Amino acid sequence: MLRAKLAGAAPIRRAAIKSLATYVPPRVLTNADLEKMVETSDEWIMQRTGIRERHIVDPGVATSDLATEAALEAIRRAGLTPADIDLIIVGTVTPDMLFPSTACLVQDKIGATRAWGFDLSAACSAFTYSLTVGSQMVAAGAATNVLVIGADVMSSIIDYTDRATCVLFGDGAGAVVLGVSDDPSIGILDFEHQVDGSGGPALCMPAGGSKRPASRETVDERLHFVKQEGQAVFKFAVRNTGEICERLLQRNQVTASELDLFVSHQANRRIIMSAAERIGMPAEKVIINIDRFGNTTAATIPLALNDAVNAGRLKRGDLILLTSVGAGFTVGSVLVRWAY
Repeated sequence: MLRAKLAGAAPIRRAAIKSLATYVPPRVLTNADLEKMVETSDEWIMQRTGIRERHIVDPGVATSDLATEAALEAIRRAGLTPADIDLIIVGTVTPDMLFPSTACLVQDKIGATRAWGFDLSAACSAFTYSLTVGSQMVAAGAATNVLVIGADVMSSIIDYTDRATCVLFGDGAGAVVLGVSDDPSIGILDFEHQVDGSGGPALCMPAGGSKRPASRETVDERLHFVKQEGQAVFKFAVRNTGEICERLLQRNQVTASELDLFVSHQANRRIIMSAAERIGMPAEKVIINIDRFGNTTAATIPLALNDAVNAGRLKRGDLILLTSVGAGFTVGSVLVRWAY
Protein backbone atom coordinates (compact mmCIF):
# COMPACT_ATOMS: atom_id res chain seq x y z
CA MET A 1 0.00 0.00 0.00
CA LEU A 2 1.10 3.59 -0.55
CA ARG A 3 1.50 4.46 3.12
CA ALA A 4 2.17 7.89 4.52
CA LYS A 5 5.39 8.13 6.52
CA LEU A 6 4.69 8.22 10.25
CA ALA A 7 6.13 11.05 12.30
CA GLY A 8 9.46 10.01 13.71
CA ALA A 9 9.57 6.82 11.63
CA ALA A 10 12.67 5.82 9.72
CA PRO A 11 12.73 6.87 6.05
CA ILE A 12 11.10 4.41 3.67
CA ARG A 13 13.59 2.03 2.09
CA ARG A 14 11.86 1.38 -1.21
CA ALA A 15 13.03 -1.06 -3.87
CA ALA A 16 13.29 0.09 -7.48
CA ILE A 17 14.04 -1.58 -10.78
CA LYS A 18 17.54 -0.40 -11.61
CA SER A 19 17.93 -2.24 -14.92
CA LEU A 20 16.16 -4.58 -17.30
CA ALA A 21 17.36 -7.03 -19.94
CA THR A 22 15.79 -9.84 -21.95
CA TYR A 23 16.83 -12.72 -24.13
CA VAL A 24 15.02 -14.96 -26.61
CA PRO A 25 16.57 -17.78 -28.64
CA PRO A 26 17.13 -16.94 -32.31
CA ARG A 27 15.00 -19.74 -33.78
CA VAL A 28 11.48 -18.63 -34.73
CA LEU A 29 8.47 -20.93 -35.01
CA THR A 30 5.74 -19.30 -37.09
CA ASN A 31 2.07 -20.15 -37.47
CA ALA A 32 2.92 -21.34 -40.97
CA ASP A 33 5.39 -23.80 -39.44
CA LEU A 34 2.71 -25.08 -37.06
CA GLU A 35 0.30 -25.60 -39.95
CA LYS A 36 2.70 -28.30 -41.14
CA MET A 37 2.82 -29.97 -37.71
CA VAL A 38 -0.83 -30.04 -36.52
CA GLU A 39 -4.27 -29.33 -37.90
CA THR A 40 -4.43 -25.57 -37.45
CA SER A 41 -4.15 -22.35 -39.43
CA ASP A 42 -2.68 -18.88 -39.08
CA GLU A 43 -6.19 -17.41 -39.15
CA TRP A 44 -7.42 -19.73 -36.36
CA ILE A 45 -4.43 -18.96 -34.13
CA MET A 46 -4.55 -15.20 -34.71
CA GLN A 47 -8.29 -14.91 -34.06
CA ARG A 48 -8.15 -16.81 -30.79
CA THR A 49 -4.80 -15.75 -29.36
CA GLY A 50 -3.23 -12.92 -31.34
CA ILE A 51 -0.01 -14.93 -31.76
CA ARG A 52 1.85 -14.91 -35.06
CA GLU A 53 5.22 -16.38 -34.07
CA ARG A 54 7.25 -17.49 -31.09
CA HIS A 55 10.94 -18.19 -30.30
CA ILE A 56 12.01 -21.77 -29.59
CA VAL A 57 15.32 -23.09 -28.22
CA ASP A 58 17.50 -25.57 -30.01
CA PRO A 59 17.89 -29.03 -28.44
CA GLY A 60 20.01 -28.99 -25.29
CA VAL A 61 19.39 -25.32 -24.43
CA ALA A 62 17.98 -25.01 -20.92
CA THR A 63 16.15 -22.41 -18.88
CA SER A 64 19.36 -21.54 -17.02
CA ASP A 65 21.03 -20.74 -20.35
CA LEU A 66 18.37 -18.18 -21.28
CA ALA A 67 18.31 -16.83 -17.74
CA THR A 68 22.08 -16.38 -17.73
CA GLU A 69 22.04 -14.32 -20.93
CA ALA A 70 19.39 -11.96 -19.55
CA ALA A 71 21.00 -11.82 -16.10
CA LEU A 72 24.47 -10.83 -17.26
CA GLU A 73 23.10 -8.01 -19.41
CA ALA A 74 20.84 -6.74 -16.63
CA ILE A 75 23.78 -6.67 -14.22
CA ARG A 76 25.91 -4.83 -16.77
CA ARG A 77 23.18 -2.26 -17.41
CA ALA A 78 22.87 -1.66 -13.67
CA GLY A 79 26.55 -0.76 -13.56
CA LEU A 80 27.30 -3.73 -11.33
CA THR A 81 29.28 -6.95 -11.45
CA PRO A 82 27.98 -10.42 -10.54
CA ALA A 83 29.89 -10.16 -7.25
CA ASP A 84 27.58 -7.27 -6.27
CA ILE A 85 24.47 -9.46 -6.36
CA ASP A 86 23.15 -10.53 -2.94
CA LEU A 87 20.14 -12.62 -3.95
CA ILE A 88 18.93 -14.43 -7.08
CA ILE A 89 15.26 -15.29 -7.54
CA VAL A 90 14.33 -17.29 -10.63
CA GLY A 91 10.65 -17.48 -11.46
CA THR A 92 10.15 -20.53 -13.66
CA VAL A 93 7.91 -23.52 -14.28
CA THR A 94 10.57 -25.23 -16.42
CA PRO A 95 13.64 -25.60 -14.20
CA ASP A 96 16.62 -27.37 -15.74
CA MET A 97 15.91 -30.20 -13.30
CA LEU A 98 14.00 -30.70 -10.04
CA PHE A 99 17.18 -29.99 -8.10
CA PRO A 100 19.46 -28.20 -7.79
CA SER A 101 17.41 -25.08 -8.37
CA THR A 102 17.86 -23.03 -11.51
CA ALA A 103 18.93 -20.15 -9.26
CA CYS A 104 21.90 -22.25 -8.13
CA LEU A 105 22.83 -23.00 -11.73
CA VAL A 106 22.57 -19.34 -12.73
CA GLN A 107 24.59 -18.26 -9.69
CA ASP A 108 27.41 -20.53 -10.80
CA LYS A 109 27.21 -19.59 -14.49
CA ILE A 110 27.38 -15.84 -13.88
CA GLY A 111 29.90 -16.04 -11.04
CA ALA A 112 27.73 -14.36 -8.40
CA THR A 113 29.91 -15.69 -5.61
CA ARG A 114 28.23 -13.68 -2.81
CA ALA A 115 24.64 -14.47 -3.72
CA TRP A 116 22.15 -16.94 -2.34
CA GLY A 117 18.94 -17.74 -4.14
CA PHE A 118 16.00 -19.94 -4.95
CA ASP A 119 13.39 -20.73 -7.59
CA LEU A 120 9.81 -19.53 -7.33
CA SER A 121 7.08 -21.56 -9.02
CA ALA A 122 3.92 -19.60 -9.83
CA ALA A 123 3.65 -20.39 -13.55
CA CYS A 124 2.66 -17.27 -15.51
CA SER A 125 2.60 -15.18 -12.32
CA ALA A 126 6.18 -16.11 -11.46
CA PHE A 127 7.64 -12.74 -12.46
CA THR A 128 5.16 -10.62 -10.50
CA TYR A 129 5.54 -12.90 -7.48
CA SER A 130 9.35 -12.86 -7.73
CA LEU A 131 9.39 -9.09 -8.15
CA THR A 132 7.32 -8.71 -5.00
CA VAL A 133 9.52 -11.06 -2.95
CA GLY A 134 12.70 -9.40 -4.18
CA SER A 135 11.39 -5.90 -3.48
CA GLN A 136 10.42 -6.86 0.05
CA MET A 137 13.91 -8.22 0.70
CA VAL A 138 15.36 -4.87 -0.37
CA ALA A 139 12.79 -2.90 1.62
CA ALA A 140 13.53 -4.95 4.73
CA GLY A 141 17.25 -4.29 4.43
CA ALA A 142 18.03 -7.97 3.93
CA ALA A 143 19.53 -7.39 0.47
CA THR A 144 21.00 -4.52 -1.52
CA ASN A 145 21.09 -5.85 -5.08
CA VAL A 146 18.54 -8.51 -6.01
CA LEU A 147 18.53 -10.25 -9.39
CA VAL A 148 14.98 -11.22 -10.35
CA ILE A 149 14.63 -13.46 -13.39
CA GLY A 150 11.59 -14.76 -15.22
CA ALA A 151 12.61 -17.53 -17.60
CA ASP A 152 10.98 -20.52 -19.24
CA VAL A 153 11.67 -23.06 -21.95
CA MET A 154 8.04 -23.96 -22.51
CA SER A 155 8.89 -25.94 -25.64
CA SER A 156 10.36 -28.59 -23.32
CA ILE A 157 6.94 -29.39 -21.83
CA ILE A 158 4.66 -28.74 -24.81
CA ASP A 159 3.04 -31.56 -26.80
CA TYR A 160 3.47 -30.59 -30.44
CA THR A 161 0.69 -33.00 -31.41
CA ASP A 162 -1.83 -31.06 -29.29
CA ARG A 163 -3.05 -28.13 -31.35
CA ALA A 164 -4.84 -26.58 -28.36
CA THR A 165 -1.59 -25.89 -26.49
CA CYS A 166 1.32 -26.04 -28.94
CA VAL A 167 0.28 -22.82 -30.68
CA LEU A 168 0.36 -20.81 -27.46
CA PHE A 169 3.83 -20.99 -25.98
CA GLY A 170 7.35 -19.77 -26.68
CA ASP A 171 10.71 -19.62 -24.90
CA GLY A 172 12.41 -16.59 -23.38
CA ALA A 173 13.89 -14.85 -20.36
CA GLY A 174 13.89 -11.47 -18.72
CA ALA A 175 15.84 -10.12 -15.76
CA VAL A 176 15.81 -7.04 -13.58
CA VAL A 177 18.14 -5.82 -10.88
CA LEU A 178 16.36 -4.42 -7.84
CA GLY A 179 18.10 -1.97 -5.57
CA VAL A 180 17.32 0.79 -3.09
CA SER A 181 15.50 3.67 -4.74
CA ASP A 182 17.16 7.06 -4.66
CA ASP A 183 13.67 8.59 -4.32
CA PRO A 184 11.09 7.08 -1.93
CA SER A 185 8.28 8.01 -4.33
CA ILE A 186 9.81 5.88 -7.11
CA GLY A 187 9.99 2.09 -7.23
CA ILE A 188 7.78 -0.85 -6.28
CA LEU A 189 4.83 0.92 -4.64
CA ASP A 190 2.39 -1.85 -3.81
CA PHE A 191 1.25 -5.33 -4.76
CA GLU A 192 -1.72 -7.67 -4.59
CA HIS A 193 -1.54 -11.45 -4.98
CA GLN A 194 -3.84 -14.41 -4.56
CA VAL A 195 -4.16 -18.10 -5.37
CA ASP A 196 -7.14 -20.32 -6.08
CA GLY A 197 -5.94 -23.88 -5.80
CA SER A 198 -9.28 -25.29 -6.91
CA GLY A 199 -8.30 -24.36 -10.45
CA GLY A 200 -5.16 -26.49 -10.43
CA PRO A 201 -6.51 -29.30 -12.62
CA ALA A 202 -7.49 -26.84 -15.37
CA LEU A 203 -3.85 -26.08 -16.22
CA CYS A 204 -1.14 -28.47 -15.14
CA MET A 205 1.55 -30.99 -16.03
CA PRO A 206 0.12 -34.19 -14.50
CA ALA A 207 3.28 -36.28 -14.17
CA GLY A 208 6.91 -35.90 -13.22
CA GLY A 209 6.46 -35.05 -9.55
CA SER A 210 6.09 -37.13 -6.40
CA LYS A 211 2.45 -38.00 -7.09
CA ARG A 212 3.10 -39.54 -10.50
CA PRO A 213 6.84 -40.13 -10.97
CA ALA A 214 8.08 -40.81 -14.47
CA SER A 215 7.21 -44.29 -15.66
CA ARG A 216 6.56 -46.05 -18.93
CA GLU A 217 2.86 -45.46 -18.34
CA THR A 218 3.15 -41.70 -17.77
CA VAL A 219 5.37 -41.32 -20.83
CA ASP A 220 3.07 -43.39 -23.04
CA GLU A 221 0.08 -41.32 -21.87
CA ARG A 222 1.99 -38.06 -22.63
CA LEU A 223 1.47 -36.82 -19.08
CA HIS A 224 4.76 -34.90 -18.97
CA PHE A 225 3.29 -32.19 -21.18
CA VAL A 226 1.07 -29.21 -20.37
CA LYS A 227 -2.64 -30.06 -20.16
CA GLN A 228 -5.16 -27.25 -20.32
CA GLU A 229 -8.93 -26.78 -20.11
CA GLY A 230 -8.97 -23.71 -22.31
CA GLN A 231 -12.41 -22.36 -21.51
CA ALA A 232 -11.96 -22.67 -17.74
CA VAL A 233 -8.60 -20.91 -17.87
CA PHE A 234 -9.94 -18.17 -20.14
CA LYS A 235 -12.95 -17.42 -17.93
CA PHE A 236 -10.88 -17.33 -14.74
CA ALA A 237 -8.24 -15.08 -16.33
CA VAL A 238 -10.74 -12.60 -17.76
CA ARG A 239 -12.55 -12.23 -14.42
CA ASN A 240 -9.61 -12.23 -12.04
CA THR A 241 -7.14 -10.11 -14.02
CA GLY A 242 -9.53 -7.19 -13.95
CA GLU A 243 -10.59 -7.75 -10.35
CA ILE A 244 -7.10 -7.79 -8.88
CA CYS A 245 -6.13 -4.67 -10.80
CA GLU A 246 -9.21 -2.87 -9.48
CA ARG A 247 -8.44 -3.83 -5.88
CA LEU A 248 -4.85 -2.62 -6.12
CA LEU A 249 -5.78 0.68 -7.75
CA GLN A 250 -8.64 1.37 -5.33
CA ARG A 251 -6.47 0.69 -2.29
CA ASN A 252 -3.92 3.20 -3.54
CA GLN A 253 -6.55 5.70 -4.71
CA VAL A 254 -5.17 5.58 -8.25
CA THR A 255 -7.39 5.95 -11.31
CA ALA A 256 -6.72 4.49 -14.74
CA SER A 257 -6.19 8.01 -16.09
CA GLU A 258 -3.18 8.38 -13.78
CA LEU A 259 -1.51 5.25 -15.16
CA ASP A 260 0.99 5.68 -17.98
CA LEU A 261 1.13 2.02 -19.00
CA PHE A 262 -0.68 -1.27 -18.46
CA VAL A 263 1.62 -4.31 -18.79
CA SER A 264 -0.16 -7.64 -18.55
CA HIS A 265 1.09 -11.17 -18.79
CA GLN A 266 0.93 -12.05 -22.48
CA ALA A 267 -1.28 -15.12 -22.64
CA ASN A 268 -4.08 -14.02 -24.92
CA ARG A 269 -4.88 -10.69 -26.57
CA ARG A 270 -8.56 -10.91 -25.63
CA ILE A 271 -7.73 -11.45 -21.95
CA ILE A 272 -5.38 -8.46 -21.93
CA MET A 273 -7.85 -6.10 -23.57
CA SER A 274 -10.71 -7.29 -21.39
CA ALA A 275 -8.76 -6.40 -18.25
CA ALA A 276 -7.69 -3.06 -19.72
CA GLU A 277 -11.28 -2.17 -20.57
CA ARG A 278 -12.48 -3.15 -17.11
CA ILE A 279 -10.15 -0.69 -15.37
CA GLY A 280 -10.63 1.97 -18.05
CA MET A 281 -7.24 1.80 -19.78
CA PRO A 282 -7.23 3.00 -23.42
CA ALA A 283 -5.61 0.73 -26.00
CA GLU A 284 -2.74 3.16 -26.60
CA LYS A 285 -1.58 2.65 -23.00
CA VAL A 286 -1.58 -1.16 -23.22
CA ILE A 287 1.55 -3.13 -24.16
CA ILE A 288 0.91 -6.15 -26.38
CA ASN A 289 3.73 -8.14 -27.97
CA ILE A 290 2.21 -11.62 -27.82
CA ASP A 291 2.13 -11.62 -31.63
CA ARG A 292 5.95 -11.88 -31.74
CA PHE A 293 6.73 -14.02 -28.68
CA GLY A 294 3.66 -16.05 -27.75
CA ASN A 295 3.22 -16.96 -24.10
CA THR A 296 6.71 -17.24 -22.60
CA THR A 297 5.18 -17.75 -19.13
CA ALA A 298 7.50 -16.09 -16.56
CA ALA A 299 9.28 -14.03 -19.24
CA THR A 300 6.29 -12.25 -20.78
CA ILE A 301 6.17 -9.17 -18.54
CA PRO A 302 9.90 -8.33 -18.75
CA LEU A 303 9.75 -8.87 -22.53
CA ALA A 304 6.82 -6.45 -22.71
CA LEU A 305 8.59 -3.93 -20.49
CA ASN A 306 11.68 -4.15 -22.67
CA ASP A 307 9.63 -3.42 -25.78
CA ALA A 308 8.06 -0.41 -24.03
CA VAL A 309 11.49 0.96 -23.09
CA ASN A 310 12.86 0.45 -26.60
CA ALA A 311 9.83 2.16 -28.14
CA GLY A 312 10.17 5.18 -25.86
CA ARG A 313 6.86 4.43 -24.17
CA LEU A 314 8.36 4.03 -20.69
CA LYS A 315 10.50 6.60 -18.88
CA ARG A 316 11.52 7.55 -15.37
CA GLY A 317 8.60 8.60 -13.21
CA ASP A 318 5.94 6.78 -15.24
CA LEU A 319 3.29 4.98 -13.21
CA ILE A 320 2.70 1.45 -14.51
CA LEU A 321 0.54 -1.50 -13.55
CA LEU A 322 1.79 -5.06 -14.00
CA THR A 323 -0.61 -7.99 -13.81
CA SER A 324 -0.66 -11.74 -14.34
CA VAL A 325 -2.72 -14.92 -14.08
CA GLY A 326 -1.16 -18.37 -14.14
CA ALA A 327 -1.63 -22.04 -13.40
CA GLY A 328 -2.48 -22.77 -9.81
CA PHE A 329 -4.46 -20.59 -10.27
CA THR A 330 -2.12 -17.73 -9.34
CA VAL A 331 -2.97 -14.06 -9.73
CA GLY A 332 -0.72 -11.05 -9.23
CA SER A 333 -0.59 -7.30 -9.74
CA VAL A 334 2.20 -4.84 -8.95
CA LEU A 335 2.07 -1.03 -9.00
CA VAL A 336 5.39 0.50 -10.05
CA ARG A 337 6.78 4.01 -10.46
CA TRP A 338 9.47 3.46 -13.12
CA ALA A 339 12.97 4.30 -11.96
CA TYR A 340 15.05 4.95 -15.08
